[in-house]
Amino acid sequence: MPAAHNPFSRLDISAAILAGGQGSRVGGQDKGLLPVAGKPLVAWVAERLREQVGTVFVCANRNADRYAQYGRVVADAATGFHGPLAGIAAALAACTTRWLLTVPVDSPCPPQDLAACLHRAAATAGAAAAVARAQTQREPLFAIYDVAACGSVRDALARDIAVWRWQDELGAVEADFSGRAADFRNLNTLDEFQLWERDHGG
Repeated sequence: MPAAHNPFSRLDISAAILAGGQGSRVGGQDKGLLPVAGKPLVAWVAERLREQVGTVFVCANRNADRYAQYGRVVADAATGFHGPLAGIAAALAACTTRWLLTVPVDSPCPPQDLAACLHRAAATAGAAAAVARAQTQREPLFAIYDVAACGSVRDALARDIAVWRWQDELGAVEADFSGRAADFRNLNTLDEFQLWERDHGG
């Protein structure tokens, strides 16, 4: 659908913070709840998203009571840890808005115009999805999906394919965030948490 007939409205967009991982590189701890610069990692992400969307989900498979203060908690349909596509599928099933934005919990400072830029890319191209590209690298977990066009997610989950491969099957377009790689910085280890705190005056 051309962009002129699909204007941006934050109320048409829900965001899902993907926080359902095992935390294998932080000793099995729940990464989204680990403190960084004075507050849980998930709090940084949620604050960046609240001004961009109407509703925030947190896709989490444990500690639902703690995550609930940051958004509506949804869990994977199957127990255990099945990767980000399972979280996306759970959020799509719960979403009641036209669009779903996804962001990983380990990136504390996603772009403040992420929703607007991804929506514009998808709407202009009439695409079912748009994904961020920073420099030469696609960032598959920073994406927006037209909820009505994503019925294939359960099939993709059953086939156990990567998120980027499912995006390719959807015909996702890319939104250019060249020169803004720092906005997509992710924290995988405790050392990286400490470096981020140092860089941000924590």
